[in-house]
Amino acid sequence: MKSERIILGLDPGTNLMGFGIIKNSHNNINALQYGIIRMNKEKNHLKKLKIIFESVIKLIEEYKPNEISVESPFFGKNVQSMLKLGRAQGVAMLAGEINGIKINEYAPKKIKQSVTGNGNASKEQLSEMVKKILNLEIDEKEKLDATDALGAAICHFYQKSNNQSPKKSWKEYINSNPERLV
Repeated sequence: MKSERIILGLDPGTNLMGFGIIKNSHNNINALQYGIIRMNKEKNHLKKLKIIFESVIKLIEEYKPNEISVESPFFGKNVQSMLKLGRAQGVAMLAGEINGIKINEYAPKKIKQSVTGNGNASKEQLSEMVKKILNLEIDEKEKLDATDALGAAICHFYQKSNNQSPKKSWKEYINSNPERLV
């Protein structure tokens, strides 16, 4: 595993898209940037997809991530909403693919489980743990999509870290991830 990686986390949506960029250096992670891309004033769905694509391209050009971690859509009852959400996710992933960046998808429950230890955690609980792990001050109501995206990036970091050293003992894991203890 490289000693330094940049991971772009994305929480695609059709009105708001959260993004979070973390840098891993020698097993420490820090937030480089995070925020929300707003599309709620745009009525045309194709124009929203264009905004997503162009925004992800700009993030890639500016921060040069090694990997992208995307929150996969959850299954809802509204088929039209699911289709639109899937398109938003696909466009974000395409922006990474055409730039040769490895893309990883994680279900919302997997992200919550990885970051908080509870796959059924609320968005607010995920946000609190993300803020604790990255030592950030974030206004929750304004930035839940951003902390979801940071959570996707952190989840990927943890998954990659665990996959690289599968024989690591619990003691070693706890020592190298003290922020995971609540």
